[in-house]
Amino acid sequence: MTEQLSAPVADRRPSPRAHHGDTFADPYEWLREKDAASVRAHLDAENAYTDARTAHLEGLRGRIFDEIKGRTQETDLSVPTRHGSWWYYSRTVEGRQYGIHCRAPLASPDDWTPPQLTPGVDVPGEQVLLDDNVEAEGHEFFSLGTFDVSTDGALLLYGVDTEGDERYTLRVRDLATGENLPDVITDTFSGATLSPDGRFVVYTTVDDAWRPDTVWLHELGADPAAAQQLFHEPDERYWVGAGFTRSERYLVIETGSSITSEEFLVPADDLRAEPRSVWPRVEGVEYSVTHAVVDGEDVLYVLHNADALDFELVRVSASDPAGAREVVLGHEPGRRLLHMSAFRDWGVVSYRREGLPRVGLLDYASGAVDELDFDEPLYSAGASGNPEWAPPVLRLGYGSFVTPGTVYEYVIGSGELLLRKRQPVLGGYDPADYDQRRLWATAEDGTRIPISLVWKRSFGDPADGPRPVHLYGYGSYEHSIDPGFSVARLSMLDRGVVFAVAHVRGGGEMGRQWYEDGKLLAKRNTFTDFVAAGRHLVDAGVTVPERLVAEGGSAGGLLMGAVANLAPELFAGILADVPFVDALTTILDPSLPLTVIEWDEWGDPLHDPEVYAYMKSYTPYENVREGVTYPRILASTSLNDTRVLYVEPAKWVARLREVGADALLKCEMAAGHGGVSGRYNAWRQRAFELAWLLDVLGLAD
Repeated sequence: MTEQLSAPVADRRPSPRAHHGDTFADPYEWLREKDAASVRAHLDAENAYTDARTAHLEGLRGRIFDEIKGRTQETDLSVPTRHGSWWYYSRTVEGRQYGIHCRAPLASPDDWTPPQLTPGVDVPGEQVLLDDNVEAEGHEFFSLGTFDVSTDGALLLYGVDTEGDERYTLRVRDLATGENLPDVITDTFSGATLSPDGRFVVYTTVDDAWRPDTVWLHELGADPAAAQQLFHEPDERYWVGAGFTRSERYLVIETGSSITSEEFLVPADDLRAEPRSVWPRVEGVEYSVTHAVVDGEDVLYVLHNADALDFELVRVSASDPAGAREVVLGHEPGRRLLHMSAFRDWGVVSYRREGLPRVGLLDYASGAVDELDFDEPLYSAGASGNPEWAPPVLRLGYGSFVTPGTVYEYVIGSGELLLRKRQPVLGGYDPADYDQRRLWATAEDGTRIPISLVWKRSFGDPADGPRPVHLYGYGSYEHSIDPGFSVARLSMLDRGVVFAVAHVRGGGEMGRQWYEDGKLLAKRNTFTDFVAAGRHLVDAGVTVPERLVAEGGSAGGLLMGAVANLAPELFAGILADVPFVDALTTILDPSLPLTVIEWDEWGDPLHDPEVYAYMKSYTPYENVREGVTYPRILASTSLNDTRVLYVEPAKWVARLREVGADALLKCEMAAGHGGVSGRYNAWRQRAFELAWLLDVLGLAD
């Protein structure tokens, strides 16, 4: 039956693209016309073909979905977070796709111990603030963006996207009555917030290229059309955002490109005042600020990379930030400072060292950092869920490849680490049944590339392979793929698959230089590092090419397309999620979403012939090779994705088929960049992908 199926064949309609003396006749650019009947028909045909080609996996998909569902405590509650006079938390209910956001009153002003909530048991004094399931009724897609409660607990600001295009509609709810106010603000970007006094909404909007470029101030009760423009960024390379400091003293407006930033302060009690620049922007210098009060003085802690590749932390006067700088944490190569959070009596510093994210407490007086230690060799740890200005504890998130997501509270005075919750994994999961390890591959230029492994012990050590291996990678924007637990991944591990992450250059795992060495005219390092990681796993006896599959999404999808061209013989299958595989076409067109912002990451091929030639040498769509045998390929995309347009994988798959590749396209018709919405839908989507990977590995029975 499978052999009789005919893949959709897209018409070739060459469309010339000419730059720098080079002309490329693009045969499938016509697929960009999203609303054209012929394009919709082609996407429908692709989905029908993929459904038919994978119909034999229906039973396996169902089993994987049941495994994910069976391991998940469907009726559950988060650890409550204290804010003002309330404990805030969310709950999930079996059978419902989305979360329910609730709160319960504090027992007393000195109550800093979150209540122990039991699934299915009523919480005394509980108030439901927002039920996402109710809000999602009648919509195929639902995403909650902003969820912000005013300092006094009287108002809720929330934003909703029902298309998947990341345009949010803002509404404000009176929490005393449960009724929404008349204020409705449409077509906003994510990240809106209420002012500390609850009088104003601060939000951002995007330009035609989907770049957040303007910050607005809306006074509740006024006509939204009369909102005041607080800040506009005309430079098309820069995006903007805004938020209040934890001290609630300032509104911070940030504007930045991939390599340069500038921040502005507006007094929270005078939001109509002119924003004041902290430091004027300097090309190539990034910085971020947070407000603190030290010895009665308003100060700003500024994290910056001026003459400090891995950043340094300085302290300046809030009234004169351009004045004297006191170095708090000097530049230390190999310790990449990431973030500084200020509380009333102490600070928290997040940083990377030796390939792992770390967190430490900063003493304002001495500048000393007390790093929090954890036992596992591979882990992720960071501060999260700490809205209060003067708490006696610090909330932490922790996890690893084998330890489910964990919430701790660190007691400031004693150093005690209190376990508040560990993600329940039903069905008898025992972390001791699994193990994790780091290996090192050697790249073409001699650079050592870290590879993280996780596996189930009962199948033996991967060094005694060969074993089926699922290799994941990303490698862009200094984004790190850190150790983390996945319930869905257990369905692979429990079938004997080893999961691996290649921490390739272009990511941030090993510091800022790691990122610099995988961008712009060094981008090919990202691709060759991944190939080196795969070959190391083969050479070390962990796997063999016919038992090696690869996965990456978005910019990681570009990685997948590139390695398919570079080393098709190394992989049995490649899963490319929302893949950025027509990179040159996209980065050449300033009218497309986010293109100009991306020039600092990839280069500007529109005006620079060297960048054009370099990108043309690796962009996957234009480098599909004749006369080679490609691995099996599954590309997934979403029709309403505004970050990586559906047309990129659609064109890529059409071109792959021309050279005889076994390539499938799955296009979600009501989803965005993150895929479908709703947890059950997301589980089904992941089950589809994992079943395909297992089929490629010969483990579909």
